[in-house]
Amino acid sequence: MFVDQVTIFCKAGDGGSGSASFRREAHVPRGGPDGGDGGRGGHIIIEADENVSSLVHLVGVRHWVASGGEPGHGSLKTGRDGQDTIIRVPTGTILRDLKRGHILKDLIAHGDQVIVAKGGDGGRGNTRFMSSTNRAPREFGPGDPGEQRDIGLELKVIADMGLIGKPNAGKSTLLSRLSRATPEIANYPFTTKYPNLGIVRVGQERQFVLADIPGLIEGAHAGVGLGHEFLRHVERTKALIHLVEPAPDDQTDPVENYLQIREELRLYDEDLAARPEIVVVTKSELADADAAAELLEERIGRPVLKISAVTGRGLPQLLQATIRLLDELDEPQE
Repeated sequence: MFVDQVTIFCKAGDGGSGSASFRREAHVPRGGPDGGDGGRGGHIIIEADENVSSLVHLVGVRHWVASGGEPGHGSLKTGRDGQDTIIRVPTGTILRDLKRGHILKDLIAHGDQVIVAKGGDGGRGNTRFMSSTNRAPREFGPGDPGEQRDIGLELKVIADMGLIGKPNAGKSTLLSRLSRATPEIANYPFTTKYPNLGIVRVGQERQFVLADIPGLIEGAHAGVGLGHEFLRHVERTKALIHLVEPAPDDQTDPVENYLQIREELRLYDEDLAARPEIVVVTKSELADADAAAELLEERIGRPVLKISAVTGRGLPQLLQATIRLLDELDEPQE
């Protein structure tokens, strides 16, 4: 199960109260105050972990509460701090304060973290209240309450390259062929219900992360066919590999299918539509593949690659083109 949006309630621990204690030692009359401070309440911390791939583990746990700080003790002993609660989420998770509406943190890299609810400070012991006119204070401070807030978490997949195209264009098959990912593959639309990630290794030293974005349809920019759920995950990719099926089962035109997906990207986000793109005609073992590639090249004025995930034809050329594009994008801009 893949979950990329969830809401949780976070309550940090309350601070422990201070102590109102006095020294009680033999042969020490009027020993004076010795109450220690209370301990700090535990924080609620959300941390990015590259080993977590979904927010599904948060679905059944709506409330997260950290432990409170311990009260202070005599002999100037400070109470123990409450234990922090750490919630681990995938890299690429955006945290939003639902009450105020602002973004708290975009957890992009492994180990990125933020305190979403701060534990309350411990109260002061009676020693803190001693003065020249108050030599035996009985006052002590209560601990401060811990922060609490509703947090919205939204996952946007982080990948170097994103595979886009109409349903049944061959995205999942290509991902499984180039990497060790095992997406569900079948000959019907919308087999893929959520993004799949795979690491593609080229030689001994090069690798990149490839994301299979579920099939887009007309109206995706407006949420049709879970369009927003799919398009959100394309935003993080550096560049796109646009797969075009040469002979769709629904008898639609391959060139029009390509242009339709391009228009959906533009309507959703102009910046996304301007992302570098490699155009590929899939299933090149079919008789219509060459003609579809020629028509597409003529229409867009750019080279179009032809591949077959079944026979392996064109895959080395696609990998070379991808590496060249990523190298160009990684070069420092003057």
